[in-house]
Amino acid sequence: MNYTLHQLQIFLKITDLQSITKASEALHLTQPAVSIQLKNFQDQFPIPLTEVVGRQLYITDFGMEIANAAEKILNEVYAINYKTLAYKGQLSGRLKISIVSTGKYVMPYFLSGFIKQNKGVDLTMDVTNKSSVLESLELNEVDFALVSVLPKKLKINKIALMENKLYYVSSSNLEIKKSIPKKKLFEEMPLIFREQGSATRNAMETFVAKNGYSARKKMELTSNEAVKQAVISGLGCSIMPLIGIRSELSNKDLQIIPVKGLPLSTEWNLIWLKSKKLSPVALAYIEFLNNEKMQIIDEKFSWVSAF
Repeated sequence: MNYTLHQLQIFLKITDLQSITKASEALHLTQPAVSIQLKNFQDQFPIPLTEVVGRQLYITDFGMEIANAAEKILNEVYAINYKTLAYKGQLSGRLKISIVSTGKYVMPYFLSGFIKQNKGVDLTMDVTNKSSVLESLELNEVDFALVSVLPKKLKINKIALMENKLYYVSSSNLEIKKSIPKKKLFEEMPLIFREQGSATRNAMETFVAKNGYSARKKMELTSNEAVKQAVISGLGCSIMPLIGIRSELSNKDLQIIPVKGLPLSTEWNLIWLKSKKLSPVALAYIEFLNNEKMQIIDEKFSWVSAF
C-alpha cells in the first residue's frame, strides 16, 4: 500500500460529508481531482470503501473502519507538527469554534489578529444553525461557540463580545408611508422569518406577540443571506441583525423602517463549557479576547453605534 496523507484527508472529508461534490467544495478542489484521489485510494484495498446506490454515495462498514484509522493517523501528524512548533517556542494546536450563521459577520474580526500572531495555530470554524452549535458544544466537539442567546441547560463560561441589534427592514424600492400604523404594517406587509430554533426567529416572534401584532407570514428561510435576498427582491419585510446588512444599507438596497420597540438588542457571547479542560491555545485565545476585544470593536464595528 502506498496511500498519501492527502488521500487520507480527502477520504475522511468524503466520509464526513457523504458526498464527493461537497468534499471538493470544502477542500477547495475540483470534483474530478477528488474523484481521482478517491479511486486511487480505493484501488489499494481488496474490499470496497464506498458504494453508490442510485445517485447517493454511501460509505461501507469497512470504509468507516478505514476512515476512523485515517482520522487517528492525521491526528498524530497534527500532533507531530504542533510538538515541533512548541519545541521552537511557538504556540501551536487547533482552535475549534462553532458559530450561528449570522455570527459569520462578527467572529472573523475577533479571530484574525490572534491567528496572525500565532502561525502555529490551525483554525476550524463551523458555521451552522443554533441547535447544531449547542450540540457540538455539549458533545465537547469544539472549544468555543458563538451565540446571541445563552443556553439555559448548559453550565457555561462566557465572554460578552458586542451588542447585536435587530431592525425592521424592507427593500428600498418598497414605498412605505411613515404615517402607516405599525399594527397595520405587520398585518399588510408579508413578514419573512428565519427557521424554527433560530435566535433571530425567536426574537421576532417574541416581539410580534408582545405587541399584539397579527403578522402575515410569507415564508421561512434557513439563512440570514437568504432572508436578505428575499427582502431586497421585494418578497416581504423582516427583522434582521444590523451587523449583516451594512453593505445593503450603504448601497440603498435595503432601508430601515422605524418601529416602536425596535431595535431589539441582544449580545454576542463566546461561550464554553465550565467542565471543559481548555488547551493552551484556547486559554491563549481567551487572554487575547480579554485584552483586545474593545480595540477590535472600536476599529471594526464603530459604525454600529451610528444606528
